[in-house]
Amino acid sequence: RQYYVTIIDAPGHRDFIKNMITGTSQADCAVLIVAAGTGEFEAGISKNGQTREHALLAFTLGVKQLIVGVNKMDSTEPPYSETRFEEIKKEVGSYIKKIGYNPAAVAFVPISGWNGDNMLEVSEKMSWFKGWAVDRKEGKADGKCLIEALDAILPPSRPTDKALRLPLQDVYKKG
Repeated sequence: RQYYVTIIDAPGHRDFIKNMITGTSQADCAVLIVAAGTGEFEAGISKNGQTREHALLAFTLGVKQLIVGVNKMDSTEPPYSETRFEEIKKEVGSYIKKIGYNPAAVAFVPISGWNGDNMLEVSEKMSWFKGWAVDRKEGKADGKCLIEALDAILPPSRPTDKALRLPLQDVYKKG
């Protein structure tokens, strides 16, 4: 609403880590989608899980702004479980703090991409969710759905006077 946003889909599958690195290196903000389904979240946050790997890569590649979308809230037990959301928020918050993000500056939004809950407008199915709030040195922001979290992204300064940075995907030998 406030900005034009270009979404770069960085694939989550291990076979596409190269593509994920290329996409992430161009980003001003990362939207880390975490599956709330039983077993799915646990697999992603485990020692070699994709959730951990993607959060770490985003930070390492210089993406300082992060939004966490807790997806598949419709498939929690019971559906749209506040307890499950809070459990995931606590565990992901703890991990991202270890790698360098400030959890207070990260919007955690419970969503259902399948049903569109909390994506563009507030969902009645999660009336318990009072909204997200971020507190960063540039100021505070708050909202209730994912589009508002995207709208709260701060455009970073562009270091046009610095050296050029390019992501390399592959090296070819000629001959």
